[in-house]
Amino acid sequence: MIRFLLSTILYLILLQNHISLICALEESETKMNNSLLMEVRDMQEELAMIRQDIHAHPEMAMEEKRTSALVASKLREWGLTVTEGVGQFGVVGTLTSAKPGNLSIGLRADMDALELIERNNVSYVSTKLGTMHACGHDGHTTMLLGAAKYLSEHRDSFCGTVQFIFQPAEERLAGAVAMINDSLFERFPVDAIYGLHNVPEQMGTFSIRPGPLMAASDYWDVTFRGTGGHGGAGAHLATDVTVLQAQFIMALQTIVSRNVNAIDAAVISVGAIQSGSFVSANVMPSEIRIRGTARSLTESVRDLIERRINELANHLATAFGCTAHVEYRQGHVTLVNHDEQTKRAIKAAEAVVGSTNVTKNREPSMVSEDFAFMLLERPGAFIFMGNNDGTALNKLHSSDYNFNDDAIPYGVAYWISLVRQELND
Repeated sequence: MIRFLLSTILYLILLQNHISLICALEESETKMNNSLLMEVRDMQEELAMIRQDIHAHPEMAMEEKRTSALVASKLREWGLTVTEGVGQFGVVGTLTSAKPGNLSIGLRADMDALELIERNNVSYVSTKLGTMHACGHDGHTTMLLGAAKYLSEHRDSFCGTVQFIFQPAEERLAGAVAMINDSLFERFPVDAIYGLHNVPEQMGTFSIRPGPLMAASDYWDVTFRGTGGHGGAGAHLATDVTVLQAQFIMALQTIVSRNVNAIDAAVISVGAIQSGSFVSANVMPSEIRIRGTARSLTESVRDLIERRINELANHLATAFGCTAHVEYRQGHVTLVNHDEQTKRAIKAAEAVVGSTNVTKNREPSMVSEDFAFMLLERPGAFIFMGNNDGTALNKLHSSDYNFNDDAIPYGVAYWISLVRQELND
């Protein structure tokens, strides 16, 4: 009995020491986190001015002349080696450490804006009517610039090379491919590539998951052709493409509900229907065109959707005495995070905001992102960063969306944490 009591007491002492050690480590980590964020917040005013300047002068995809020039100018000012015109308007800033190192890491931000009329009441509202930064790419560019500035002043804090990649044309899904085709990774070698996107969620949080995170996006067109005819006197003599398209649209719904495995995610939506004339409502059209989008998270589901759209369109057309022409265009690939790099991204985020503020198994999104093409070329990971201060509840791609400048230090600190981790281990 005495031995049992002594063993229990010894166990409790060891447990208390273990808990104290954990608490001490967490306290030390918190102090380190706060220290980095405080250092970065010293740059807040300068970075906010840069962000607001970019916001006031938005540029559409493959028109980022001013933005890329501003980025290149800042990088040169801070002592980086700068290469412009990568993939037309892409910019790469190269930074080497003071100490020798063989590893290299790539950090990517997008620069383009959207075709949208801004409705924000701010002093730096868009100066280009019909163009605005409604997806936070102004913030992405600024946060990566902030990391470049900080690391250029602390070259002794890492060992190796950092490639700061500023990409054009994410919104049109062409910029990443343009840079890759311009020998991005051959000219600027990296062992891993990382990306980040803001979301209107709680500021000071990050979220990610290994494997499929964002969807492949495809577009399809179906054109049905029949005889057309008089909608009153000769309807029974015509092949009616309007009834055919109605049947086709209903049949489309069975692809996700009956052909795709219930545990897989997929979306098929109709976005446009063109046919006939409101002036001649008694004329049955001889042709009708339907256009839509399809989203998926795996190649097998993607191929299934393409095959079934073709089958349904052609078989239904035959049944109605019409013909069908189908065009299916595969666009974005699925963004798939690599397991090891996801773990490293999580570790870097935890070093900034703590473990409880990092969601490690975020639900996949059916939105698309062309950083996915870079992940086909090199191992890497894409992470989401919250930028909501409790008032900025507007959704991405809305006319009143405005990146929260108070969130800038979190993104900058994440990039710094990631570089220090990757190029010191």
